[in-house]
Amino acid sequence: MPVQYVIEEWDFRDLTLKMRPPVFIPRPETEELVELVLNDLQMKTEMGVPAETEPTCLEVGCGSGAISLSLLKSLPQLKGVALDQSQDAVDLTRENALRLGLEDRLEIHHIDVMKDAETLLSLIRPVTTLVSNPPYLFSEDMASLEPEILSVCFCCVLLPRFEDPAALDGGKDGLKVIKQILTLAPQILSSYGRAYLEVDPRHPPLIRQWVEGNVDGLQFKEARHDITGRPRFCILQKEEVKQGPQAGSGLRN
Repeated sequence: MPVQYVIEEWDFRDLTLKMRPPVFIPRPETEELVELVLNDLQMKTEMGVPAETEPTCLEVGCGSGAISLSLLKSLPQLKGVALDQSQDAVDLTRENALRLGLEDRLEIHHIDVMKDAETLLSLIRPVTTLVSNPPYLFSEDMASLEPEILSVCFCCVLLPRFEDPAALDGGKDGLKVIKQILTLAPQILSSYGRAYLEVDPRHPPLIRQWVEGNVDGLQFKEARHDITGRPRFCILQKEEVKQGPQAGSGLRN
């Protein structure tokens, strides 16, 4: 069993969070994702860009709440919404928010972004920041996970043992959930709001190509590297769609 589950807590940046299976354990790369979001928001302020009256953040796939709670702790003016398809994750995020005294600034919802898109869009107002560490492993890579994550079933197929496989497996190309998030992003983000995603190093060019061909009003800005030099984070921004005879509705099938 991973040590995080044994001791029932783990440090994430400046927070100590409760941990229990099967909720996904945050990795060091996700701390880098939080730093990236914070640095961009601080740079926006320093450049004199008018600040929103109430900056807001939506986290898709909150797990233990590590990303949302870390952002809220660092930015007292920020309010957040967090959602997850797992009731275990929702309960743990709520518990961590209460322990940290951040429950008044974080809405938490049990929503599956793959199945309940309309519910999500009806619940939230446009946000300035969308952030997610979604399931992004290629299905074929699931068998090469760390030993403490795996067990052997009766048919000798390696399967996640402690962590929820739904928090890891992103489908054949690792983009199943990512595509859904980016399809919804133009309706979720306020004008010039940004989406920040942690992805597989093979993903940035695939995401850029797919967004350019399938999502109006969303521009791929750049990919950032993690501490090991791998392209790990994608930044996208909502742009105003030009109105005209050829203008689409903002989404394409």
